[in-house]
Amino acid sequence: MQRTRDLARCALTLLLWGAGSALAADAPAARKPDFSPPPPAVAAGQELPMREIPNIPSAAEAYYAPDDYHIIAQTKDPEAQQPEPGKVGGAATWIFTDDGAKSWRVNAKGQDACSYFFPDQKQVVWTSTRDNLHLPSGNWSDSNDYPPGAELYISDLDGSNIRRLTDNEYYEAEVSVSPDGKWIVFGRGIDGNMNLWRIRPDGTGEQQITFTEDWQPGAPFYMPDNETIMFRAWRRSEYGRIKPTPMTVFTIRHDGTNLKQRTFDRTMNWAPYPAPDGRHYVFVRMDEGANWEVYLGDLTGAPPKRLTFSPGFDGLPSLSKNGRKMLFARSPTGRSNLRTYVMDVSSLNLGPENFQGIPDTPVPAGDPMRVTDFNSGARTAAATPSR
Repeated sequence: MQRTRDLARCALTLLLWGAGSALAADAPAARKPDFSPPPPAVAAGQELPMREIPNIPSAAEAYYAPDDYHIIAQTKDPEAQQPEPGKVGGAATWIFTDDGAKSWRVNAKGQDACSYFFPDQKQVVWTSTRDNLHLPSGNWSDSNDYPPGAELYISDLDGSNIRRLTDNEYYEAEVSVSPDGKWIVFGRGIDGNMNLWRIRPDGTGEQQITFTEDWQPGAPFYMPDNETIMFRAWRRSEYGRIKPTPMTVFTIRHDGTNLKQRTFDRTMNWAPYPAPDGRHYVFVRMDEGANWEVYLGDLTGAPPKRLTFSPGFDGLPSLSKNGRKMLFARSPTGRSNLRTYVMDVSSLNLGPENFQGIPDTPVPAGDPMRVTDFNSGARTAAATPSR
């Protein structure tokens, strides 16, 4: 079988890492956590105030806890199971603060991928191969070679009281939690085909949400209503033939109904993360010259607003629960040696106090790209525009 490389969010995160050591449990004194001007490579006035998180090594995909201070991420770690030569892996789950003052490892067995906080900030969910070390280590960046037996786990913040949530030899990752903590959404890969699933934290209620063939959905995140999931998808039949890979943003109810197409172009709309206001989302596009940049999208159909202006790679954005801070990864030299930054987006009014429901997205005029075959041959309806 010819292997294609998936751009699933957490798998690509592992691919983007450069060399770096594990986080140090006893971090040195943190520098003052106030926002500083953008780095010199960025033209003055184009970006909102930002700062790099100090005292941590390369850690790309990162998400805030409910306190908008602690962060969970996977980072390259020598204590993790290492991949075979030429393959991508070797990460462990870590928690650190956004001023770099504290950090600790959550899991040190197997190799890890995506992770997320529960809303009570007492537990976290994460992906790991810790109980399937007898299986091939796989390649987190190859959709035909994802690590079999990558399972979901729940634990306390310090890594104690680990509870295995799934038990099979499939690939499960790209995990996040609903704002009310009642549901977990994740991606499951079977024979190279990804689909979205949901499950309750106690392991009950497991349900398949999407039923795709050519489309590869991923990066699912709950929106503020606790029912709608935002995600992106791309076609396996297009990957490698069209560059950058076209990706479409969708929303769907977590019971598999009400699938809605949200972007209608042929560009790369990668790694969407919904804002607490229910209207906006941050995402990534590749501009001319392989320049990856973060944008602010608007479900009402308004044009996206560019948030980063730096050569190289800016990507993997996520927002704090209060909507005032954005995490993202940056490397001016390209997709290696990524550093984690915090941008002050408080001026954009993305907080939960602005939530007024999830708006419809009108179909743009002209010749929009319309998706009619998303759930091909499945029992759920095809994607339809919001209006």
